[in-house]
Amino acid sequence: MVDKGNKRPRGRPRGFALETAILAGQHLFHEHGYESVSVATLTEAIGITPPSFYAAFGSKGAFFEDTLRLYSATVVPLDRFLIPGRSPRTALAAMLTATARAYTAHPQRRGCLILEHARNGVTDWGIAATRIAGGNRDRVLAFLEAADIPTPARAADYVAATMLGLSAAAREGWDETRLSVVAEAASTGLDQVLSGGQSSACASS
Repeated sequence: MVDKGNKRPRGRPRGFALETAILAGQHLFHEHGYESVSVATLTEAIGITPPSFYAAFGSKGAFFEDTLRLYSATVVPLDRFLIPGRSPRTALAAMLTATARAYTAHPQRRGCLILEHARNGVTDWGIAATRIAGGNRDRVLAFLEAADIPTPARAADYVAATMLGLSAAAREGWDETRLSVVAEAASTGLDQVLSGGQSSACASS
C-alpha cells in the first residue's frame, strides 16, 4: 500500500533552483551522453516530478540546450580570456591552458560536453551542440578581428581544431599533464598563425 502521507507533491518543489537543476543535468549528460540519459533519470537527480520538469524546461532537448549554455558560460568561459585590448597570443594561450585543465578535471566527465556531442551533428542534440560550438568560434573570430589580426578566420580555426583535439585526447584518457604539453605547443604555434604566416597546422590543401 502506498503511504499517501509521504507522497511527493506534484508541481515545482519549494526552493527549486533552475541553475542547480541544469548543473545536475549537465553532469549526467557529460558522463553518459544525451541518448543514455532519460527524463526519468533527470527528474530523479533533480528531485522533481516529470510534470514539473516539462513545465520548467519544455522538453529534454530544450533542457539539454540549457546545460550546453551553462557549460559554455562556466567551464571555459570565453569572457574570462577574450578581453578587449588584451594580447591575442596571451588570451588564446591562457584559454588553451585552461581547456587542458577543464577537460581532465573530473574522471567521469572528460573532454568537452559541447564538442563531443557536436560529433552527432545530424541529430537534434548534435545540431544544438554544433550551433553553440560555432557561436563560440564566432566569438573568438570577433575578438581576433577587433585586434586586427591579418588572418583572423585561420587563427580561429586553429584554436577550434586544437580544442577538438584536446577534447578527443581527454576522452581517450590523457591526463592534464599530457594535454598541457599539447596546449603549450599549440600556443607556440599561435605566434605564426596570428602573424598571418602559413603553418603545417593550418596549411591549405
